Amino acid sequence: MSNSHETVCTAVIGVGRMGRHHAKIYGHLAGARLVAVVDRELDRAASVAAEHGCDSFASVGELLGKHPELQAASIAVPTPDHSSTAQPLLARRIACLIEKPLATSSVEAQRIVECAAEHDAILQVGHVERFNPAVLAVADMRINARFLEIDRVSPMSFRSLDIGVVMDLMIHDLDIVLMLADTPLVRVDASGVAVVGEHEDVANARLVFASGCVANLTASRLALKTERKLRIFSETAYVSLDYQRRSGIVIRKQGNELALEQLREQLASGADLSNLDYTDLISVEPLSMDNSKRERDPLTAELVSFIGCVRDQRPPTVDGAAGCAAIAAAEQVSQAIREHRWEGLATPSP
Repeated sequence: MSNSHETVCTAVIGVGRMGRHHAKIYGHLAGARLVAVVDRELDRAASVAAEHGCDSFASVGELLGKHPELQAASIAVPTPDHSSTAQPLLARRIACLIEKPLATSSVEAQRIVECAAEHDAILQVGHVERFNPAVLAVADMRINARFLEIDRVSPMSFRSLDIGVVMDLMIHDLDIVLMLADTPLVRVDASGVAVVGEHEDVANARLVFASGCVANLTASRLALKTERKLRIFSETAYVSLDYQRRSGIVIRKQGNELALEQLREQLASGADLSNLDYTDLISVEPLSMDNSKRERDPLTAELVSFIGCVRDQRPPTVDGAAGCAAIAAAEQVSQAIREHRWEGLATPSP
């Protein structure tokens, strides 16, 4: 095990919109030292490097030649380039955090995972929502979810139009759902609509798991406002959380049983309860979160975790298997969208 005080030498490959954030965080993160950034656009790489006092290169080969001490790298290049970018690094046992999705297909994702395993290199996938304090709090509750409802909608940004909204946005929530359901996915029904380009901009999917858990997911990049919400229903509790606000509420069955029993008795006796306010009958509490994590930006939390995994040589929270599973689920949703046919309402015979 590495020394807990060791400084991890890092680099960022691809310093576009997302990579710039990685570089900024590494530049100020205790326990990490940003040694270089890499980008095909040399001016962009040089500009980011100047901000953080590190080297800039046009290729991974140049980076490896000048910085043999490199221990970890964030890969934020376009998804089709993930595999070719990561493999030379993984082959040198350099830990890689690859932005989501891990690859363009589950086959390609598996190749990356196999490369990491062959060289005993740490591989983490950038499903940053896992590090949202509200999601962490829900995961700690270990709820036996029976039904999940997730909405992730936002206005059109005109980015990532080379992929559909399933791979662009919904994949965040597919990863969360797979974590919470924690059983095999057995059926997928979905529909989607392409409005701006050739790929779907709006999609809805219904996932059924072996446990009987059902998840309903909606993703859109054509909304008038941004909304990211998750609702979980179980026999013991109802949880609603807001990804953006990093907050949530919990209604537990335990603690509300007496009120619910009285309500059932009144209904059985034929009482008129139409004037009752249901929310007055139950106890609603805020979702309890670790105060040390509540204010931390999820991307910062993700990189802190990644650096900790590199320093201590421990498995990451979101490993290659999780990244592959999310892509496989997204592929099933996309396939279901392609197979879906809307025939319209049947016209009654005269």
